[in-house]
Amino acid sequence: MRFRATIEGVETFSKIVQAVEKLQKKCTIKFAEHEMRIICTGDANEGGIQVWSYIKVSSLFTEYRIQSNSNNEITISVSSDALLAALRSAAGPSSAQNGSASLASDTHVIMKLAKKGEKSVLNFEITGVTAMGRGITIVQQVVVDVLRHAEVERLKEPMCPEPDVHILLPPLAKLRTVAERLRPLAEEGVIFRANHVGELQLAVTNDNARVEVGWGGLTNPTMKSDGEGDDSDAKNPTDMHGVLVSHKCLLKFLNSHVISTTTIACICENHCVILYVYIGNVADAGGVLTYYIPAKFDDAM
Repeated sequence: MRFRATIEGVETFSKIVQAVEKLQKKCTIKFAEHEMRIICTGDANEGGIQVWSYIKVSSLFTEYRIQSNSNNEITISVSSDALLAALRSAAGPSSAQNGSASLASDTHVIMKLAKKGEKSVLNFEITGVTAMGRGITIVQQVVVDVLRHAEVERLKEPMCPEPDVHILLPPLAKLRTVAERLRPLAEEGVIFRANHVGELQLAVTNDNARVEVGWGGLTNPTMKSDGEGDDSDAKNPTDMHGVLVSHKCLLKFLNSHVISTTTIACICENHCVILYVYIGNVADAGGVLTYYIPAKFDDAM
């Protein structure tokens, strides 16, 4: 098998991995001819939050070449932290940690799958110019496990019921600030709910207090799955549909504010929240990170 690509969108790639790195220590990356998928299953993190992302090859890479006996697909398991460190070393002065040896501009990054002894590695060859004007090449190697076909086949995206409501979220950085302030009361979780008239609420309750924070004037987008079987018009549009989720899971999702431009929440009442974090504008997005946050337990909202 062979894989090699030039990373044009180093900063974007770095931000995607930064959002994923907060979830669990290892992630799965599936490279195909036209897309890359980054997957975090819920097996290794508290609360069962999952990420199934889809990123267009053209949004991050040029000179992209892949060849394998599995329909020209290669799937690897990699340390999220090690991958992020390698990308940050190529992302320019804001992420550099090497002082005068750091790359100042015009960075050229080639990523390829290689062998180091018996181990497979992602090899990053980073070429650029330092702040002192000297040409420099840095090589970073990240150990990976190449997954067998049977292991790839076991990766299954969650099955969820049809959402009760879709809503366009406020900027995630602002939502994260609110969620952080709810932390002292959120030991039992956070109720995440919305309705069909553009209203969103986060609510927490304990023995001594109940706090609700609301937003209005938001958009209820029409999703591709809407249509046949959708009876939202037959219900009171002001009725709230919600789910109780882990506060830690919610904060982990909100770390994606570093990459988010537009985020749509789909609430399956008392079951889960599905969150679509778009990379770029929705109409011509370079990709989407799909988060699945399961209900902490089934309670009426």
